[in-house]
Amino acid sequence: MPNPIICPDFLPPELALDLADGRRWLTPCGNGQMVWHEWGAPDRPVLVLVHGGSGSWTHWLRNIAPLRDAGWRVLVPDLPGFGDSYWPEDCVDTDQIPPYLHQGLQHLAPQGQVRVVGFSFGGMTSALWLKEYPQDAQQLILVGAPGMGIKAPERVPLKGWRHLHTDAQRDAIHRHNLMALMLQHPESLDSMTLDLHRANVQRDRMTRRRLSGTPIVADALPHLQMPVSAIYGEHDALYACRMPEVKTLMAQLAPHWVGWHTVPGSGHWVQYEAAQAFNDLLLKELR
Repeated sequence: MPNPIICPDFLPPELALDLADGRRWLTPCGNGQMVWHEWGAPDRPVLVLVHGGSGSWTHWLRNIAPLRDAGWRVLVPDLPGFGDSYWPEDCVDTDQIPPYLHQGLQHLAPQGQVRVVGFSFGGMTSALWLKEYPQDAQQLILVGAPGMGIKAPERVPLKGWRHLHTDAQRDAIHRHNLMALMLQHPESLDSMTLDLHRANVQRDRMTRRRLSGTPIVADALPHLQMPVSAIYGEHDALYACRMPEVKTLMAQLAPHWVGWHTVPGSGHWVQYEAAQAFNDLLLKELR
């Protein structure tokens, strides 16, 4: 039986109330358990949202309720090694996560119609998952996914923070990293965003992952047997100045390519920074 959802204490009251009807499930994960979060009636079609690196289900805070209210059963896992999920020590990068997603989905939606939306590291993971287990979903939407073998020429480097001694020092680095990678507009970085990011990176145990810099998604795309599309923020830092190349390559590689969508004025964390535009676009794209 599921337990009630546990919302972070830094959420605004209205957002916490909107998510309060969620349920928390546990599925096997090595010697521990993987945590899944669920909203919506069990007889609805399933939409799995897969979070990004150094994240958790809270990467989707601004998307869950609109998707639930549009008629979806929304399942949002904490991937192994992130959030509240167990970290099997032999699970060191994205390519070792798919069996846990498959196993969890078999527990929670063994017969359902399933669509998968994967953000960033979660997009890589979702592509590998559905390459290995094509029966698990009928559609894949990649959101800001790396792993195409294409790099931005002048990307601002991220900075380390674990060695620092004070909260103020660490928060300064968190702000730098959020603006370097995740967000486009300084006004997007409010206190809730900083609290959310801080809580997530502190629980990231899979810190040695390196496959995002390889063409791992590009290699997986030709094997995907379901419709595939992509949504990216206009100013995604992963592919600055090279977005047309990524778009062309995806269309060439995915045998069931549906299309590419750009959300104007937003950065890498597009579903958070431009939530309304993203939600409207995603709902139109879901099949």
